[in-house]
Amino acid sequence: MPHRSRLAARTATLTFTALVLTGCAGAGAGVPAASPASSGHGAVDGATEVSEPPLALVTIDPAGTVRQLDLLDETVAELGEVPSSSRASTDGRYVFADSGEGVAVIDSGRWTWDHVDHFHYYLAEPAMLGEVPGRGPATVATTLSSTTGSTGVFFAGSGEAVLLDTAAMSRGQLVERFRLETEPHDGMIVPIGSYALVTQPQGGVAASVTVLDEDGVPGATADCTQARGTVTTRVGAVIGCADGALLATLVEDQVQLERIPYPEVSTAPPATTLAGRGGRPTVAGTAGDRAIWLLDTRERSWTLLPVDRPIVQATAIDDEAQHVLALGADGRVVVIDGATGALLSQTEPLVAESLATDAAHPTLIADQPRAYLNGPAEHVVYEIDYADAARISRTFETPTSPALLAETGR
Repeated sequence: MPHRSRLAARTATLTFTALVLTGCAGAGAGVPAASPASSGHGAVDGATEVSEPPLALVTIDPAGTVRQLDLLDETVAELGEVPSSSRASTDGRYVFADSGEGVAVIDSGRWTWDHVDHFHYYLAEPAMLGEVPGRGPATVATTLSSTTGSTGVFFAGSGEAVLLDTAAMSRGQLVERFRLETEPHDGMIVPIGSYALVTQPQGGVAASVTVLDEDGVPGATADCTQARGTVTTRVGAVIGCADGALLATLVEDQVQLERIPYPEVSTAPPATTLAGRGGRPTVAGTAGDRAIWLLDTRERSWTLLPVDRPIVQATAIDDEAQHVLALGADGRVVVIDGATGALLSQTEPLVAESLATDAAHPTLIADQPRAYLNGPAEHVVYEIDYADAARISRTFETPTSPALLAETGR
């Protein structure tokens, strides 16, 4: 039977300011420590290395209250408050909350360092790092590292492209490597190594992508009509284009841009968002509301999977069973075979009320071996075992609406 737990705060709320704040004690109480954090391998001063991923869910309610649920021991901490936000994103450690007038940065104090053949896991005190100022909806682009490199923030209203120093964030500071002005448009700045990719508009719409060096000096440019959606996979950084995707990789410390076109025979709409399990090569996006695009960045190929119902979100698992998850317009989570497109299993309608409400936007998150889905109108967060016939393994009730959801610690 599904497990139901009460997601209620047990620590005092902190006040949000533009300064670094120390988070609540007691995070990750259920994770045994392996050893003190040492230099390198994703460690930072004050962090403790632990023996397993310190997984947690961060929720932000409509008033801006930030809570973190430890998925191992089910304890909950209130981390602080941010301005009321319309969307959130994460790199697995930091949560970026977009208010339309800036992006608040929350350090969950949990992260995984990926060394390809093995991993290191860390716990530190959570903190509210402050706000990156900007105007209009923001697009945040991250890498696979929470302690090195950069993080990109692009503000559509002002056309400002900001590159943040991720290593400084790991020390509790918001430091801008540079801030560039472009024509206002729905664009992005995507970090890769010591470089970044920034969209260039034509007629107010992103039309190309330019490589920037660590000082913001432009280099090579590639066409990318109607650039929408970005994600970093184990292979490289991806930007969606009207005719396919642009894949950026590092070859001998230089950025190499490759075009991955959609199949010529396809008339399906392009994917405007791409999502998948962190650190894997395959990502997914909706192709209209009746199909899913799968992009394998390792094979440089697209696959189109028709679905038997209207869907609103899709995400790739990229496991041996080739699971692909989608959120149906009726509120069900469906599990699809990524090789054949066959329906493997489905849940009951879990978030139908939220999908019928313009102000509520459920988010489906893929992990291994679970997926997570928030019901803002239902005041619940679901944990779904997609490999076990889409079984609801746990249901967490929330004291306020979990309007925004992010997973941390992975």
